[in-house]
Amino acid sequence: HRTKPVLQMIDLSPVFVPKAADVLAETLREQILNGRLGVGSLLPNERELSERAGLSRTSVREALRILEVEGLIATRTGRNGGSEVVRPTSATLERSIGIFIRGQNIRNQSVLEVREAIEPQAARLAALHHQADDWAALVQAHDKLLHAGEDIPVFLQANLDWHVSVVRASHNELLIAFIAAISSSVYAATDLAGFNSADVRHAVGVAHQRVMDAIEARNADSAARRMGRHVGAYVSSVASREDVKAAA
Repeated sequence: HRTKPVLQMIDLSPVFVPKAADVLAETLREQILNGRLGVGSLLPNERELSERAGLSRTSVREALRILEVEGLIATRTGRNGGSEVVRPTSATLERSIGIFIRGQNIRNQSVLEVREAIEPQAARLAALHHQADDWAALVQAHDKLLHAGEDIPVFLQANLDWHVSVVRASHNELLIAFIAAISSSVYAATDLAGFNSADVRHAVGVAHQRVMDAIEARNADSAARRMGRHVGAYVSSVASREDVKAAA
């Protein structure tokens, strides 16, 4: 008998076999996100899920933990415990982005560049959509900033609160969630020793007032332009400091 030749060139790539828990989590996740399992729905208990899915209770428990971390279910323990479908909050996004920023050692410059990309559009939307309570929050944060004096932490927190208030006034849920998610990193990126001098703090106050004037007048183009100049100047200043630091 002739021996069949062995194929020398087979186009194969590594085959990924997902864990059983990941498969179950994906199945339940899709039913939650497409609305089949609505907010408030109770999932079957671990034993029933295990029997229906043909998986071990360990795999079921792991799948439920995945969904809980993602903010899609809330799990209660005890006799009357169980898993209930809930609406995800910005806390889930904040945790994930915070881990990414710290885990990847993202530079302060990059965090501030995100602000530069987002906040002019947020100011535009704020001019169009702000309501009385939005305006009150802006005024309150601005007043705190102006009266912070030499207390740099108070100034930085008031500055952050003001920027977050502008984004909240946009009434765009995704922008609000994303800014909330990076707000602690923004605070850290602006807390630079020796950078927030009296002149810088005064310039920030003036820039904020100009943006507020445009928002109050519901001049969307002016609000976007003024916010762009403000955050752009700040990003450039921080970049120059980091360049000096790197060269030193």
